[in-house]
Amino acid sequence: MPYVEFNLTKGATAEQKAQLVEGVTDLLVKVLDKNPSSTQVIIKEIESDSWGISGRSVKRLRAEGKTANISKD
Repeated sequence: MPYVEFNLTKGATAEQKAQLVEGVTDLLVKVLDKNPSSTQVIIKEIESDSWGISGRSVKRLRAEGKTANISKD
């Protein structure tokens, strides 16, 4: 029973999250021949001020325009 967990900063749409769940499930079926019925994909969303990179919160980095190489926002 595969279990995959993503930790993302908040902001993904419901459609994007659905695509992640479907895509990861399909990948596990294709690469590892796993049963999609028992595959679990969990998406945890974290506030950008609760995620830090290089000593600064993602919220601050985004405000400073310094996220080009770490995220699309």
